[in-house]
Amino acid sequence: MDSVNATSREALQPGIPQPGILESSIASATQGVLDFQQSDGHWVFELEADCTIPAEYVLLRHYLAEPVDAVLEAKIGNYLRRVQGAHGGWPLVHDGEFDMSASVKAYFALKMIGDSVDAPHMVRAREAIHARGGAIHSNVFTRFMLAMFGVVTWRAVPVLPIEIVLLPFWSPFHINKISYWARTTMVPLMVIAALKPRAKNPKGVGIDELFLQDPRSIGMTAKAPHQSMAWFLLFRSLDAILRVVEPMFPKSLRQRAIDAALAFTEERLNGEDGMGAIYPPMANIVMMYDALGKDENYPPRAVTRRGIDKLLVIGEDEAYCQPCVSPVWDTTLTAHALLEAGGDKAVPAAKQGLDWLIPKQELEVKGDWAVKRPDVRPGGWAFQYNNAHYPDLDDTAVVVMSMDRMRREHGATGYDAAIARGREWIEGMQSDDGGWAAFDVNNLEYYLNNIPFSDHGALLDPPTEDVTARCISMLAQLGETEKTSKHVAAGVAYLRKTQHPEGSWYGRWGMNFIYGTWSVLCALNMAGVRHDDPMIRKAAAWLASIQNKDGGWGEDAVSYRLDYKGWEAAPSTASQTAWALLALMAAGEVDHPAVARGVEYLIATQNKKGLWDEQRYTATGFPRVFYLRYHGYPKFFPLWALARYRNLRSTNSRVVGVGM
Repeated sequence: MDSVNATSREALQPGIPQPGILESSIASATQGVLDFQQSDGHWVFELEADCTIPAEYVLLRHYLAEPVDAVLEAKIGNYLRRVQGAHGGWPLVHDGEFDMSASVKAYFALKMIGDSVDAPHMVRAREAIHARGGAIHSNVFTRFMLAMFGVVTWRAVPVLPIEIVLLPFWSPFHINKISYWARTTMVPLMVIAALKPRAKNPKGVGIDELFLQDPRSIGMTAKAPHQSMAWFLLFRSLDAILRVVEPMFPKSLRQRAIDAALAFTEERLNGEDGMGAIYPPMANIVMMYDALGKDENYPPRAVTRRGIDKLLVIGEDEAYCQPCVSPVWDTTLTAHALLEAGGDKAVPAAKQGLDWLIPKQELEVKGDWAVKRPDVRPGGWAFQYNNAHYPDLDDTAVVVMSMDRMRREHGATGYDAAIARGREWIEGMQSDDGGWAAFDVNNLEYYLNNIPFSDHGALLDPPTEDVTARCISMLAQLGETEKTSKHVAAGVAYLRKTQHPEGSWYGRWGMNFIYGTWSVLCALNMAGVRHDDPMIRKAAAWLASIQNKDGGWGEDAVSYRLDYKGWEAAPSTASQTAWALLALMAAGEVDHPAVARGVEYLIATQNKKGLWDEQRYTATGFPRVFYLRYHGYPKFFPLWALARYRNLRSTNSRVVGVGM
């Protein structure tokens, strides 16, 4: 009777959602998520980046002189025109600032599709580009594309001698001292740079009009803001020397290096899923084989080219190309949300998804990560359908936690071996500073971000707060504490020293301080750090202080600025609101008024399908360079937060007992 009366009293309190309304919202969201489940049990939602990938896809087809698909090009053109910014150029995120490289690529693709340079949107784009100094300010990746099309000369890009692949590991630069995404992109690009091919470009389209000078007169890029002047000048001098001596390299050495690059590539081709299972290396591989004289029927080229088309999202009026696909990530996160929601439909569906994940675990291939951890057995999951050489720690930790929940809460069997191997791999992949990175270990060669090629500042994969938190969450959910596990103790120490003065943590893979703080608070709670610890109290107070007036939370990509100023305000989004709510609840603040307001915000903004609309980008590929919009985030994260709120409010402990 007391609990019933308590529930009645809560229903009458202002600011606390009525149980019936909350339950209805959860039920509607659960059904909305269930409707997206694939026939074999997994989930995969669209993964949208900015305009650069669809623009590059169009340009790739014309580079290769493929037959024009007018219908597809028209749909991609519609997409590119829609995402053009009010400033006339193209941004990296929804409603974002002008970005030069994105604008140059989008303009080039639209001109290639057939848009008149005199069309109003093209005039606006050209004026916006001119107003910011012209296309000379494009980044290195864009310049390589322009060099291949003959718009600029090869003097405008850094020297990338293919002989790099032959260097020993002790040398200052080695392909295993950079991140997996840089490694897989650079190896085929170095072959292209050695051969210096010219795009077929049957229409002969160029974009000289985007430059304020003769584009064939421009030289190298200027120092990037993140680069040290001393290091940059050293590497620029080395680049100048290489530019002179590279033509003198023995032909036999060059051929040996090309052969080594081909061997590296073909070991990792990965079928139609592609090397690295991401667009940039796949596109470079196709162009590399073309430059080597291999026609479209050559098996490695043909299978990679088919894989690129599998990244397309083609709608009735629009189409775009995804940077990759995210089925493992989507499936395990959806399973977490459904396990939180519970019910006769949700739990069996979650189990079906988790069963689909079991054979996706990589137990045989020792990927590139094993260069620095040769004695560790494989046991991770990749982000995509297949990517054996490049499993990641974030996916692995989240998969293990979801499987552990299923076996603990519902008595499901068949997960023990997978959980044990995943745990073993993650423990073996901890870096020396106590943190965990996404794909590699001890990738701490920060000086390499000063090479001319690294104007994007994303050459490395060092440990980060969010991935470290996820690995701690997993180990703690499996029963470890600071006292029983050296891995947890070192990880918590890493998090203590990386907290920002205002209380937040950096989010490398989600935007940004809200995401990082959610990740860390979940980990600290699960690891047994007391809720009255100053670290947790400061973080919870900070989260409550940045809540928007509408009850939600939001954060802008500008928060990744190099001159750190912390969180940057933005309109509320469903996913960022859910992260803030889950974070506060992990910190023991389920009864905080900010949590009730956040729950009210989610209920009020739920659409007729039971889900949430979210145009803003809330995830990160590379800070300041490349952002992501996971179409699944506004579906499963709000459900997760609402169900967590309901579950905690119905218990006396008010303590989150799982790692996420």
